[in-house]
Amino acid sequence: MTTILVTGGTGTLGGLLSERLRADGHEVRVLSRHSQPYAVDLREGTGLAAAVAGVDTIVHCASSPRGGDERAARNLIEAARQAGVPHLVYISIVGVDRVPFGYYRTKLAVERLVEESGLGWSMLRTTQFHDLVLQLLRRSAKLPVMLLPAGVADQPIEAAEVAARLAEIATGAPTGRVPDMGGPEVRTFPELAQAYLRASGRRRPLLNVRLAGKTYHRFRAGGHLAPKRAVGKVTFEQFLAGRSPERD
Repeated sequence: MTTILVTGGTGTLGGLLSERLRADGHEVRVLSRHSQPYAVDLREGTGLAAAVAGVDTIVHCASSPRGGDERAARNLIEAARQAGVPHLVYISIVGVDRVPFGYYRTKLAVERLVEESGLGWSMLRTTQFHDLVLQLLRRSAKLPVMLLPAGVADQPIEAAEVAARLAEIATGAPTGRVPDMGGPEVRTFPELAQAYLRASGRRRPLLNVRLAGKTYHRFRAGGHLAPKRAVGKVTFEQFLAGRSPERD
């Protein structure tokens, strides 16, 4: 039995991963800001030494678009070094080295910290989860007209499939960066929006909006996609069908 610490273990991916690892017979420590007994704010680091003591693998899923990820990663890496943790696994995003989006730049910076940590490490990049695309579409549907980024496609993937892959990586030896995972289909945002509207029983006109800037240009060019690594199985429609009907 392996002892595995999952940071962000109460989030969408971290929760699924923790459940998967426990089902496979591993001891799992869930670390988050409010989850006892390992309630730790990684940005501060208090209590982190006790959380990582005796751990075989750390899977770093914790992340925040509000900032602080680099500081959190430094604290985690230092604690892992001090405890002699043999394996650090990091989950990242396809395109962090191609799309100059602020959050992506932070993820890329954390990748470099992991690579230079001196620890045994593994790293997986995936395309965006179905859950995030759904969140964006819900937000847009609150308006009388759904505003969509013109010319931008996405390749959403099922978070449970990513959790299964991370479980494989976490229970193996450090392998560096592993092949990317992309969802089964590259879909335009109008296609995704129409799928959401059908599933939720709503009607909204769609308006494609052209945006400015290098980040938008790189998204339009597909810098966040991995069409050659379309290894996911669950489509966006199948993901929506597995959820309760929404009319919010």
